[in-house]
Amino acid sequence: QVQLVESGGGLVQAGGSLRLSCAASGRAITNYLMAWFRQAPGKEREFVASISGSSAVTNYADSVKGRFTISRDNAKNTVYLQMSDLKPEDTAVYYCRNSLSWGQGTQVTVSS
Repeated sequence: QVQLVESGGGLVQAGGSLRLSCAASGRAITNYLMAWFRQAPGKEREFVASISGSSAVTNYADSVKGRFTISRDNAKNTVYLQMSDLKPEDTAVYYCRNSLSWGQGTQVTVSS
């Protein structure tokens, strides 16, 4: 079992930046594909970005390409999501996940 805890969310103005962190405990995540998802009010949860265990392969939703960057530090058992040029439509609860677990989410609110 692995526990995932997100942090770094908050309120930011449009055009601003935030860096989310996902700290894992209970098991090393080195060999796991890690991903970020988000869920806006009244909408289904959607994929944002993913990263392979070695960081060699990353994938992004079209809506965040060029603005968000996913990375990981396996020594710290942590995954990050650097978000730049934030837009009001990025407002959502952001979740970290792998094949074993989901985190509890962190709220990101972007004001116009």
